[in-house]
Amino acid sequence: MPTQEYLKTERAQEWREALRKTMRNKERTDIPRVKMPEVDPEIRSHTYDEVNKGLSVEQALNESHRCLDCVDPTCITGCPVEINIPKFIKNIERSEFLEAAKALKETSALPAVCGRVCPQEKQCESQCFYTLKLNKPAVAIGHLERFAADFERESGNISIPDIAPANNIKIAVVGSGPAGLAFAGDAAKMGYDVTVFEALHDLGGVLRYGIPEFRLPNEIVDVEINGLKKMGVKFETNCIIGKTISQENLKADGFKGIFVGSGAGLPNFMNIPGENLIGVMSCNEYLTRVNLMQAADPDSDTPVHIGKKVAVIGGGNTAMDGVRTARRLGAEKAMIVYRRSEEEMPARIEEIKHAKEEGIEFLTLHNPLRYEGDEKGRVQRMLLQRMELGEPDASERRRPVAIEGDTVWVDVDEVIVSVGVSPNPLIPSSFSGLEVTKWGTIVVNQDTMQTADETIFAGGDIVRGGATVILAMGDGRKAAKAMDEYMRGQKSEGQ
Repeated sequence: MPTQEYLKTERAQEWREALRKTMRNKERTDIPRVKMPEVDPEIRSHTYDEVNKGLSVEQALNESHRCLDCVDPTCITGCPVEINIPKFIKNIERSEFLEAAKALKETSALPAVCGRVCPQEKQCESQCFYTLKLNKPAVAIGHLERFAADFERESGNISIPDIAPANNIKIAVVGSGPAGLAFAGDAAKMGYDVTVFEALHDLGGVLRYGIPEFRLPNEIVDVEINGLKKMGVKFETNCIIGKTISQENLKADGFKGIFVGSGAGLPNFMNIPGENLIGVMSCNEYLTRVNLMQAADPDSDTPVHIGKKVAVIGGGNTAMDGVRTARRLGAEKAMIVYRRSEEEMPARIEEIKHAKEEGIEFLTLHNPLRYEGDEKGRVQRMLLQRMELGEPDASERRRPVAIEGDTVWVDVDEVIVSVGVSPNPLIPSSFSGLEVTKWGTIVVNQDTMQTADETIFAGGDIVRGGATVILAMGDGRKAAKAMDEYMRGQKSEGQ
């Protein structure tokens, strides 16, 4: 075939377009990853203002151009709620920012939350082509998600996802944390009559009481929840399922299904001498009192002691939230005490970075042995065991091993323990028909999140024992889909 005729063929045109795309993608890969603007550390360490300031339109557009629109977008499989990431990013690239927000809401009930607190570097961004194949920084998916959600909120044109016709089937959700909210959003879209029951006086669960406003402002949580209300989801606060309302009450009120997302609010301690001293408390209690009960105000009903030498025991995100909160409340010396090295810390890299910038001291490879107090019973100092790293353990991190005889005393006047939490025991102990593990978590079918009682589904920390916001949301979405299939099956059998 003559060259001129070949160039007119469909195959040749496809080849030319592929070549043009390759050249465009070469240009895209040369664009450096955007850096999130932040409040100056010296200023932010004394205020609850949000640390990350968000991307400008110019920054978002530039970063969106880095997306290669892969044929096999592995970033989606890395996302627990399966957001169509290329779709929302390409909408940003076209300057269709409201369409980007709509694309996010197709699968995520909390895009503005996820854009702020999800560990994208371990999930969607870890599966980005840049990271997997090019050994370059991934597309800043989380930053772009936040941009789209914030743009929609600030525009005032907040969209509501499509809602199926009402099926008049009542579903109860226990807990208004990320698992419960994700479940409620998907179930409402399917046409169910959803009521969320929250034990506390404010909605949001761990999003509100566990995460400080310098990381996740309450306004953001409120907007996301208001979106669910506009979708028809009803909320009841100050209502403790298993106590205020029983399992039998829910059935008598016509609820055909229940989703349990009651979280893991029972703090763990190390069971070492001195943990009963005044000034030693769990990070769960500390953050709840400060974030939800205005405990930093000495005139509040439940004031918290403002420590000057504060130690937070642990290396996760909650520990970082605790120590950075202590810094903002006036701690002159705020320190993280962690038994492994910094490389083994489960906290997000960004949170560790922010903590260091704010003057937090890191005592890694140290583990508390005991606390001692003054004559009034207030904690005064702690004895730390120096550690070294041995072979990897079940978590695939190197096991901390005590260095014989190597200890050090450190002065403290407040200790905040952040070594994990256990599931809320109320539902497992008050509901019949559930199977519970020795750790107090509810046993579910991992594919459906269905419990031994076919009408009850569960997800989030009450199943996992402690996890991220996005994993809890993934559980909620999976459970909503499975409960819908179960309800449809019941209806078919009834006919």
